Amino acid sequence: MATNEKYDKNTVPGHDVSSADHSLSDSTTLQLPNSWKYRRFTVLGFKLPWFASPPVQLIIVSFVCFMCPGMFNALNGMGGGGQLDPAANNKANTALYSTFAVVGFFAGTFTNKLGIRTALSFGGVGYSIYVASYLSYNHTQNLGFTTFAGALLGVCAGLLWCAQGAIMMSYPPEESKGRYISWFWMIFNLGAVIGSLIPLGQNIHTTTAASVNDGTYVGFLVLTIIGALLAWTLVDARDVIRADGSKVIVMKHPSWKSEIVGLYQTFFTDPYIILLFPMFLASNWFYAYHFTEINNAYFNTRTRALNGVVYYIMQIVGAYVFGFALDFKGVRRTTRAKAAWAALFALIMIIWGFGYMFQKTYDRAWSEHAKETNTQKDWADAGYAGPFVLYMFYGFSDAAWQTCVYWFMGSLTNNGRKLANFAGFYKGIQSAGGAITWRLDDTKIPFMTMFASNWGLLAGSLLVALPVILWKVEDTVPIEKDVAFTDESVADVAPKAIVPARGEDVKV
Repeated sequence: MATNEKYDKNTVPGHDVSSADHSLSDSTTLQLPNSWKYRRFTVLGFKLPWFASPPVQLIIVSFVCFMCPGMFNALNGMGGGGQLDPAANNKANTALYSTFAVVGFFAGTFTNKLGIRTALSFGGVGYSIYVASYLSYNHTQNLGFTTFAGALLGVCAGLLWCAQGAIMMSYPPEESKGRYISWFWMIFNLGAVIGSLIPLGQNIHTTTAASVNDGTYVGFLVLTIIGALLAWTLVDARDVIRADGSKVIVMKHPSWKSEIVGLYQTFFTDPYIILLFPMFLASNWFYAYHFTEINNAYFNTRTRALNGVVYYIMQIVGAYVFGFALDFKGVRRTTRAKAAWAALFALIMIIWGFGYMFQKTYDRAWSEHAKETNTQKDWADAGYAGPFVLYMFYGFSDAAWQTCVYWFMGSLTNNGRKLANFAGFYKGIQSAGGAITWRLDDTKIPFMTMFASNWGLLAGSLLVALPVILWKVEDTVPIEKDVAFTDESVADVAPKAIVPARGEDVKV
């Protein structure tokens, strides 16, 4: 049984009137199932979307990441995981990104089989154990536990980020993907901002170098546990209904064989995705440099905390600016894709150009001496403004990069199965880069060498990806293309062309 509900599309959050919606007029009656998931409430004159709608589901996923990866980012943004000596953090993160890199390639398969809720919640548990290992390290110096927790988190995070990526790229309508990505990135990074405020408040009156105290780790631990539990409030993808009445393209009871074949098949149906792999690699390459070789190496504890706050605030600003620009109406998507590429290239050359000037002012030997003599830079010192602004824009460019990469992938297809695999490739390859850079820092690589590898990889990967931006991004992706498969071995679960009626599921 369904209830009839009339609605004005202009009042549905996250929905924009476009050519894709011309089949529905403002007087259209949308048929929604008679369930609590589709009831709407009015608060202060504003009509909220139903629970099983893309905006609400995205917000839930965003807050899961707010409390789990957000706290992880706040902890690592302090440099050294909040420890004065970054050795434990380097080893934990090397183990983390090593397992993440392996699991990431197959995360789409496991996430599709296990389901979104299970993948997200299991991922949240991994973040809780990771934070708990640093709380333990403060008292026991148990390096084995932190390294194990990092390796376990790599497995858990692979599933969490794959599930998140599949939701963020497949739930929104085509014309709103950039805004959905920006909403997620803003909420997610707000978690890191709040997380960074905790050590800032605890250390605001001290200029001595020190590790963060137990209270910081306990606060992070509580939030990650809440995040893991919050994942269970999500609904199944098959229950999500968009504002225009359409449903998400979801899989229905696939076999393990069909999933593994689908992962393998992606390289043959969409071989161009390989050209985006360098961008994937670059997307985590710079974190060891930002957090350990700038923030931990150059600044004292309270200044590191302040830098972390502004770094993630600028991530929110970057996600907002690029997310909404990527969905700018009146400009073709192909044109927006080219403009986004040009903007990214300009940002990388300008910001990292100033970064080169800053990096010439100190090296690893200076940093080690400054820690021993408690002479790391403080926000009250002369000359702090320049590095402070540079660090802000490192955060801005990070959000711009991540938002554009997700948007580029989401522009290539709307198929949830394929996007889960794309997201898995993305997280796996970027994690391989993270594993390499955290290990490089552990080997005491010169700061300038690490800087050069970052700038070169970022600029070079954009050049490699340019053919995809020019020739593969389309103004819209036809439904026939989204559900067309060529491998006969999955024909029983993946018909070659299925055109669904509006509001129906697509069996893939």
